[in-house]
This record gives sequence, C-alpha cells and structure tokens, in this order.
Amino acid sequence: MTAAKQRDSAEAVVSASGEITMRMRKFGCVLSSLLLAIACQAQTPVAVNVELSKPLGPYTPIYRWFGYDESNYTTMKYGMQLLPELHDLSPVPVYIRAHHLLTSGNGVAELKWSSSNVFSLDANGRPVYDFTITDQTFDEYKKAGVRPFVELGFMPKNLAATVPGINEYQVHYPRETMAGASNNPPKDYAMWGELIRKFVAHLVERYGRDQVSTWYFEVWNEPDIGYWHGTPAQYFKLYDYAVAGVRAALPNAMVGGPASTGPNSEKAGTFLYSFLQHCQNDKSAANSTPIPLDFISFHPKGQPSFVEGHVRMGIMNELDATEAGFRIVARYPKYIHLPIILSESDPEGCAACSMKTNPANSYRNSPLYATYTAVMIKALFELQDRSKVNLAGMLSWSFEFENGGFFEGFRTLATRGVDQPILNVFRMAGLLSGERVMTSSTGQIPLDEMMKNGVRQAPDVDAMATEAAHEAAVMLWNYHDDDLPAPSAEVQVTITGIPAEVEKVLLEHYRIDDTYSNSYTVWKRMGSPQTPTPEQYAQMKAAGRLELLSSPEWLDVSNGKITIATSLPRQATSLMHLKW
Repeated sequence: MTAAKQRDSAEAVVSASGEITMRMRKFGCVLSSLLLAIACQAQTPVAVNVELSKPLGPYTPIYRWFGYDESNYTTMKYGMQLLPELHDLSPVPVYIRAHHLLTSGNGVAELKWSSSNVFSLDANGRPVYDFTITDQTFDEYKKAGVRPFVELGFMPKNLAATVPGINEYQVHYPRETMAGASNNPPKDYAMWGELIRKFVAHLVERYGRDQVSTWYFEVWNEPDIGYWHGTPAQYFKLYDYAVAGVRAALPNAMVGGPASTGPNSEKAGTFLYSFLQHCQNDKSAANSTPIPLDFISFHPKGQPSFVEGHVRMGIMNELDATEAGFRIVARYPKYIHLPIILSESDPEGCAACSMKTNPANSYRNSPLYATYTAVMIKALFELQDRSKVNLAGMLSWSFEFENGGFFEGFRTLATRGVDQPILNVFRMAGLLSGERVMTSSTGQIPLDEMMKNGVRQAPDVDAMATEAAHEAAVMLWNYHDDDLPAPSAEVQVTITGIPAEVEKVLLEHYRIDDTYSNSYTVWKRMGSPQTPTPEQYAQMKAAGRLELLSSPEWLDVSNGKITIATSLPRQATSLMHLKW
C-alpha cells in the first residue's frame, strides 16, 4: 500500500471513529478517548437465560438469619426498631442469634460485650438464678415476631474455672474482649448443665413448649479459637452437659454446634471433624447416653483488603471455607442430611471494627456489600448441591450499633435507624420462593474459577432464579472484587418456560446501586451530616427502603418467553419479580 493510500485509509478510520464517538456521546457514553468509545460501542450485551422448566432444587430461605455480639442492644432504641423490619423481610420466620446471653454483668452493652447476670453464687456457694435481663431480650424477640437462635454462652463469673494467665473477667474493647474469664471452662460441669436446664425450663414456662420447640440451641461460639480457654476435649464435655440440660427441660429441643471457625484452616477443620467424631462415637460425659446433634454449625468468612486506595473483597476465602466444611460433613452418612447453619457467614470477621480501624471495611456502607451477598447466596446453593448436604442458613453477623455516628463502617444492617443497602438484598432474597431453576450467563465467572482466583479480571454478571405458583423471580448482579469505577453491563434477560396459557406477566424490577435503595449516597449528598435535620433524616429513611427501578409494567409473553433488557452498573443488584 502506498503512503497516500495509507494516509487515506487512516483518515477514513479517523472519520468513522469520530462519527462513532459522536453517536456514543449522544447516547450517554461519554468517554475520555476514541478507543474507549469504540470499545463501548462494540460491547456485546450479556445474555442471561432463565429456564423455568428446569428445576434445580428447593429454594431454602437461607437468608433469614442474623446475629450480633451485643445482646443488650435488643432492648435499646434502634434495636427495637430494627427487629420488626427483619421480621417483615421474610415470609417465613426470621432467626436471631446473640452472644453473651449468660455472661455476668450489669446489662449495659459495650462494643463486643453484653451481659445478663443470670447466674451467681450466694455466700454459701449455692446457685442463684435471675432471668430478668434475658426475659427483656426474649420478650422483645417475641414482640417483633422473630425467633431466637439461642447461643449458650458465655461463662458466668462465679462459674468460671481458673485458667493460668487469665486475670480479668471482662476485657474492654479495643483490647481483645475474648481474653477474659468469660470464655473459661466451668469449674463445675454439673453446675453448668443445671444452669442450662434451669434456663431452658424458664424459657419453656415463659414462652410455651410449642414455641420454644421451634428455636435452635447452639453450644458456645468459636471454641477452636480464643473464645474458649480450654481444650477441644473440654469443649466436647461442655457440649455434652449443655445439651443434656436442654433436653432435660425440653426433650424435643433442637441442639447443635460447634459454631467453629472456617474449616479451611487445618486447626478449624480438625476441630469440626473431631467434634463430629465425638458425637458419633462417644457417650455423653453428662449421662453416658448417645450424644444429641440436630444441626451442625461453623463460620466461613471472606477476607477483604485495601489495595492501592480501594477495597478488594476476598470472596474466595469464604467460598473455600464453606466447601471445606461441607466436605467434612459429607464424610458422615449419619450427619450428611442434618441442617447446616453457617451461624456466621460474612465478608470478614469483626463486625465492631469500623472503617476507621480498618479502611477495607468501608465496603459495608456501599452496594458492594449487597452484591457480594447476592453472589454468595447462589454460590452457597451450588456448593450444597455438589456436596449433597443440607444447608439451612447463612447467618449474617450484622445488626446495629446504638451509640455511634452515621455510616461509621461497622458491619450493620442499619445506622441509627436508617437502613443500609445491605438490608435490601435480604429483602430481595425474601421475594425469591419455590424452586430454584436453571440460569446461565455469558458474563458468569464459573464457581471453580471464583473459588481459585476470586473475581479479579472480568466481572461476574450472573443471576439466580426461582419459580413458584403464578410467579418467578430473578436476582441479577454485576460484581467485582475490586471496588473501582467501571462501565455498566448491558444485559438481556430471557425467561423461558412461562406457562403456555399465560399471555402477560407483571414485572416489578427492584434495584440496589448508587442511586436506588441507597441511604448512604443520599447522606453523602447532604454533606454527611452527623446531626441531620428532621427533613434530612426522613429522606435518609426513605432512601433506605428497597426501591423499584421503574414503575411495574405488563409484558407480553410469546411462546412462554419474554426478554428484558437492562443496564446494570458495577456492584449493582437487581430483582425482577414476575407475576401472572
């Protein structure tokens, strides 16, 4: 080619590129360079296919479990506001787990600490039981219509054994709060078992046998790390006496554990395995009978970091820990069908560590937290199906903190009475029901790839879906581990298998992103006030609700199929709810 022809060809390319750029700007794709404009123009929409005729298994409401360290927050201003909202997000009962139900103290909450003072010894060494504070907590659960997931812990002061090097009962945050004697073994296991029997008998008397029979009783919290100042064998003995006490008061009670940490570490995996061995093969230290086990619990967590000025999530860590636990349970034919409750299932470990303490925790205020959770919901079902275990719950260790400012970066569902974006993904999950059905996406990151490398290259643009009588729902997301600006994904969702007689469906399209269902964005736009006016507070409250992306609309069905096009921003989640 001659130089003149090369020049003419180049000029033609430039001319065409200029026309493309103008068109892109006309349609809102304003980009900083010609090459990016061409790339944006050439972007192929992500094709998501939902096949209602291909069921995968039941949609278990695994999302309906929540928990927190500070049990005394239950009866405080914003705790009492939040509990009814948790009840209302699900068509089935919501369960609440809290630490420190048996801890000694005055009932005043601090970060990572609460107390109830249910047990003490009189001058003659005889037990004294006082359920005044726990009654207030459980009464509030009853009033809100939620059910307790009763964690049996921690050790009352007068019952705690002496452990070398442990010289305080309570250790105040930011020191290591689990370092005190409240996490010691009991000095008298029979007295511990009797405390549990008395406690459960009191619950049965106050709330009724039928009601308490629907609750779960979990023994302790994370006994494989510093929450337990004893050996695994001592925890197994604690478990035996606790479940014997529960069953003595309520023979059909649901009891389980061990609430250990993520089993992908050698220590935690060995602990979970040894606990199941103990339950399967040993006799109870309390009464020499077979050891009850009605559910299995452990705690998978992610691992976010702060990289080059932005948050990078560690979803692979939570997935790996979950799979490791499922593999251990699947080794036991006796237990493979027991409910598994991930009684803390979170992007990382410390709910009370704000983003001031750890900048990576700033993800908690943003839509990223919600989208991460949506990805995890689907992935957990996939891991369950692979291992053929029975996943009953993924408990979000998040509630609220009473005495701080707005949006401090604690892992919370609401901040001073204002709902945060994360709460809305659980509201979305409550709109899924019936059977899980087959989905596929040209933008999906396969589970094995996500478990190996996270989502560090292309985003995960994917969906999960359900079908029930006269309705279906599709949860759709655009997720990336790195919380950086990026173009929206253009998505076409095709839904097939709608009943042949249906001619129209009603679409309700909900969205969580920087604009919708996002109180944090509204608060920042106001200038981040820590003392908002009543009008500003009302605006924040309204922005915290789950919002429709557009007005509900009736769509024509053709041969059992519809197609919905949408633009999905990075770190956004949609819920398309169809009714007919």
